[in-house]
Amino acid sequence: MSDLQIGLISAGVLIILLVLVFNWWQDQRVRRQMQSKLPEAESDPLMGQLGGTAPVRKEPTVRIADSLKSSQDDAQVDEVDPTCEAVIDISFNQPVLGDELSQVLQTCLRNLSKPIRFFAITEEGNHHMRLVENERYVSMQLAILLANRSGPLSDIEWSNLWSAAQNVAQHFDASLEGPEQHLVVNQAQQLDVLCANLDAVVSLVVRLEGPVNVQRVLNTLGEAGFLSYGRQMAWLADSGIPRFTVLFDGQAVEDVQSASVERLDLVLDVPNSPMDTQAFSRMASVGRDLAVRLGGQLLDEQGRVFSEQSDQQIDEQLYTMYQQLEEAGFVAGESRTARVFA
Repeated sequence: MSDLQIGLISAGVLIILLVLVFNWWQDQRVRRQMQSKLPEAESDPLMGQLGGTAPVRKEPTVRIADSLKSSQDDAQVDEVDPTCEAVIDISFNQPVLGDELSQVLQTCLRNLSKPIRFFAITEEGNHHMRLVENERYVSMQLAILLANRSGPLSDIEWSNLWSAAQNVAQHFDASLEGPEQHLVVNQAQQLDVLCANLDAVVSLVVRLEGPVNVQRVLNTLGEAGFLSYGRQMAWLADSGIPRFTVLFDGQAVEDVQSASVERLDLVLDVPNSPMDTQAFSRMASVGRDLAVRLGGQLLDEQGRVFSEQSDQQIDEQLYTMYQQLEEAGFVAGESRTARVFA
C-alpha cells in the first residue's frame, strides 16, 4: 500500500471522527437547552404507587379560547403542577400585548388534544392565568396535562405542542425551554397507570315500565332534590359538587331529543364527587325513591334487580377508594383531581 493510499485513508478516518464529535457536541448543546423543568419520574413520591392495567378512558373537551379569556380576578393564581403537567417556558425579548399574544396562541394551539393551562408574567412581575388585552407580558408557560381519561400524553401530542410553541416563539422572536420528550412521555405513562388504578365510576339504573314524558321525569327529579349542573341534572353536596348525576336513556338532559324516556342512569363518579362514607347508599336510596315515584325498578349495571343488602358493602369499598385517592395526592372533588379524571 502506497503512502498516498495510507494518507487518504487516514484523512477519511479523521473526517469521520470529526463529524461524530461535532454531532455529539450538537446533541449535548440541544439537551442543555431543553433541560427538564419537571421532577424525574423515579423521584416523584406519587409514582411509587404504580401497578395494574389502565382502564379505557374518555376523551376530554378542550377550549383554548376559554383558557385565554381576560379575568379581573387573579388574586389567587394557581401554579404549575409538575406531577400532572409538562411545561414549556417562553421568554419574550420584548414585552408582548395580551391581545396579540392571545390571537397567536389561539392560532398555533388550536389543533392540540390535551388540556393546556397558561401562566403569563407581566412587566410588573404579576402572574396571570388569563391574558388581559392591554397588559404587556415578558414571559409565559404552557402547561399541558400529562394524563386524563383519554390516556397519557403521547410523543406525538408532545411533539405537536413543542412545534406550536416554536411557532409562537418565532412570531415574537422569543426563546424557548422545555423538558426532553422521553422524560415527558415516561412520566405521562406512569401517571396514567396510577390514575387508572384509582379511578371508579359506578351506576344504577331506574328501568321504567314504559315511556314516561320527559317533563314529568324532570318534575319528579326536582321534587326528589336534583338540580341543574351544567348540561346535567345532579344531586349536589353542600359544597355544590355533584354526589351523583342522572342520564336520560344514556344522555345528558340537554341532549335529549325525544319526548319520553324509558331509563334513568344514576352515575357516581368517585374522583369527581366529595368523599362520603355513604356515597353509594345515598345514590341507591334516591334511586329507589325515583323507581317508586315513576313506576319502575332499580337495577344494577348488569340489569339485575338491586338488593338493599349490598349498599353497606359497596359504601365501604368506595370509601377505601376515596382514601387511596387522597393518599396519592388527589382529593376527591377538588379541581386538581378533576383535571386528571376528566
